[in-house]
Amino acid sequence: MDVSFFDYELPPELIAQYPLSQRDHSRLLLLKRFGQSFKEAQFSELLEQLKPGDLLVLNNTKVLPARLIGRKESGGRVEAFLVRPETVDSGDCESRFLWQTLFKASKRMRSGQKLDFGSGLVGEVIAPSGRETGLLALSSTTGVPILELIEELGQMPLPPYIKRHPEALDSTAYQTVFADGLATGAVAAPTAGLHFTNELLSKLGKNGVEIAFITLHVGPGTFAPVRCEKVEEHQIHSEYFQIPAETLDHISGVKKRAGRLVAVGSTVTRTLEYYAATSRTQGMCDLFIYPGFEFKLVDALLTNFHLPSSTLMMLVSAFAGHDTIMAAYRKAIELEFRFFSYGDAMFIEP
Repeated sequence: MDVSFFDYELPPELIAQYPLSQRDHSRLLLLKRFGQSFKEAQFSELLEQLKPGDLLVLNNTKVLPARLIGRKESGGRVEAFLVRPETVDSGDCESRFLWQTLFKASKRMRSGQKLDFGSGLVGEVIAPSGRETGLLALSSTTGVPILELIEELGQMPLPPYIKRHPEALDSTAYQTVFADGLATGAVAAPTAGLHFTNELLSKLGKNGVEIAFITLHVGPGTFAPVRCEKVEEHQIHSEYFQIPAETLDHISGVKKRAGRLVAVGSTVTRTLEYYAATSRTQGMCDLFIYPGFEFKLVDALLTNFHLPSSTLMMLVSAFAGHDTIMAAYRKAIELEFRFFSYGDAMFIEP
């Protein structure tokens, strides 16, 4: 299957550069799986689309402000993008967090190189594996927990198609209202969840919609381009996930009563379908979903609009049908919907 099969032309002005002032005021394209009719709504009208007995599953991962700006001992500037934690070393005086890291610097990083990020957060390059990648050992010289220092000093890792520097508003706007501090670890937001407000979630609950959570730490691979010509040749990234026992109980219940399991975003979809295929509730998810995939758990999907020829375009095409998705994207462009992370959404139901 050719990767170009999932390409489309998007006017650059439709790429949302800023969030809306009110999350649930974004627009929503309503469509049926394998259908060809589309309806425009406001996201808050999802209240009328979900039914009592439906199960809404959300990804509660919290985005880490993973972009750190530091200085070498020579004074040179270094940007360190924390990708994922590897290990924690417990010493007599402090802990060191080892992180897979992407570096931006004028010269290649060297093993043993010391970095200072300010406020007592320091780093040492342990194992550079290329000009831009390697392991970074972070430690605190002040006794303040390392994650607290990262929260204080780090910048939100906005996607590459947002052509501006992170601003103060991004610290909350690029985070879902249900992000769990105990589930910190994503370096990209589960963007379909950004549209929800606490008020909307409360109304859904009062209307009889069950709400449950999984955790999948979205990694930078979600933005990685597919560089091969054939879909089947692509090696998808892997990301850490966890499904609580309570959520498994909710899933069992909705299936027994023949309700609809509504996945909020591609991350929830991949996690639940990986569980259905493997029975694993924790670990690394590397499930690649593209047309021909047989869905076993997810009945309806709430999702943002995705990059051309991306693995996420392939996932939604597998779920709703290639012709349906391409027609829906043409309609969204015609209606001037806003695209990508800070953009609008679509709701695909049976």
